[in-house]
Amino acid sequence: MINLINSVFEWFIGLGGPGIMFVVITLLCLIFGVSVSKSLESGIRMAIALTGMTAAISLLTNTLGPALNSFVKSSGVDLSITDLGWAPLAVITWGSLYTLYFAFICSVTNLALLFLNKTKTLNVDLFNIWNISVLGLLMQYYSNNIVLTSIFVIGIYSLTLKNSDVLKPSINYILNYNKDNVTTTAHPSLLIAPFVLILDKLIDKFIPIIDKFDFNAETLNEKIGFWGSKFAIGIYLGTFIGLLGQQPIKEILTLAFTTGVVLELFTFIGGWFGPAIEPLSKKISNIMETRLKGRKLYIGIDWPILASSAELWAVINILAPILLLIAMILPGNKVLPLGGILLTILAPALLLITKGKVIRMTIIGTILLPLFLWAATLISKFLTETSKKIGEFPDGLSKNQLFSSVDSDPVEKMLGILIGKAWNTMDISLIIFATISIVIYVTIFIWYFKTMKKRDEVSN
Repeated sequence: MINLINSVFEWFIGLGGPGIMFVVITLLCLIFGVSVSKSLESGIRMAIALTGMTAAISLLTNTLGPALNSFVKSSGVDLSITDLGWAPLAVITWGSLYTLYFAFICSVTNLALLFLNKTKTLNVDLFNIWNISVLGLLMQYYSNNIVLTSIFVIGIYSLTLKNSDVLKPSINYILNYNKDNVTTTAHPSLLIAPFVLILDKLIDKFIPIIDKFDFNAETLNEKIGFWGSKFAIGIYLGTFIGLLGQQPIKEILTLAFTTGVVLELFTFIGGWFGPAIEPLSKKISNIMETRLKGRKLYIGIDWPILASSAELWAVINILAPILLLIAMILPGNKVLPLGGILLTILAPALLLITKGKVIRMTIIGTILLPLFLWAATLISKFLTETSKKIGEFPDGLSKNQLFSSVDSDPVEKMLGILIGKAWNTMDISLIIFATISIVIYVTIFIWYFKTMKKRDEVSN
């Protein structure tokens, strides 16, 4: 019997990420009462989205690989880790059965907190559970203790839901929603918001005068036009890497145009995931609204509800070259930012906390950029080894080459690594350091929740 179970399990894992998610999403939809036709459509959409993202990553790595290797060999700058953005993290996590377990305990946590009236948010953005799964997989990788990992995942997810409640008034302000609107976002990348608020308060205290020099971001974006688009940013990056790698003009042009295409493809293909999950999300949302009649309920979806903000994209365009320059000189960083060059995992929190003040967003964002580069450097070994184990190692990279992702939750990733190592080694100094870090982290969030509540009371 055990051999039979193992053989079925190995066969299932052997289907690869897209095949696994086709089966999983289809079955979940059927379980929650979605029609057979819609269930199959959701499963197919998810498989196609994962396949498309994998193909885009391969195109990028195959094209950039020679230039990056040449750059590393010819320069004294050690940026040998390739950043492939959020896509490989999504592919790897959704290719792991651990993600289903994390999705289950997160869903139970959400329901429990709703029934206990500890949150107002029902998070139906099931696809982005992979952001939480990354933290769980990272903790499990270093601690090898599923109980500790489960506690960590539940704790982080609880903060994510509470953060969604706290940020709802700011979302209403930015998007001009009325008080009856129920749309919010529970994207885990917004966990950086407390650290943004700390810096925002410091600006209030020491340099509030900078607000006098703020400008209209929509006008700026209109003036920049194509030259601030994802296509153009990709061309700048491809050209820059080609020059660094001392490539011939033909190769530089190929790099420029290919990088431009891939950055646009990441956004385009990323839009396929939402429709894949939508039927399942709607069913779960309907069930919860029926069970919680009479109570205020927010529906948490993906962060792109904020994408209409001109300030968001203005700051993303400003921070992209700053990120590249910091990467070149930052001690301890070995990641050359490519796939994560458009900081959509930082800009939403900057937007909501500063209420769209572009200069503040830029200053705070610049100060926080090193966290994202250090976290990407630290997780590269875990990410590379895990991708090889599940058969999702990106094409175009050499077998010994590390890759990573400049992506969300840098503080939580570093905290997870620290706690995992402390548990696994039982080193006293690490245990003390981890304990102090947890206390500081929790204290910051308590202060943040109280401060945001007071701020919203004053503004109302």
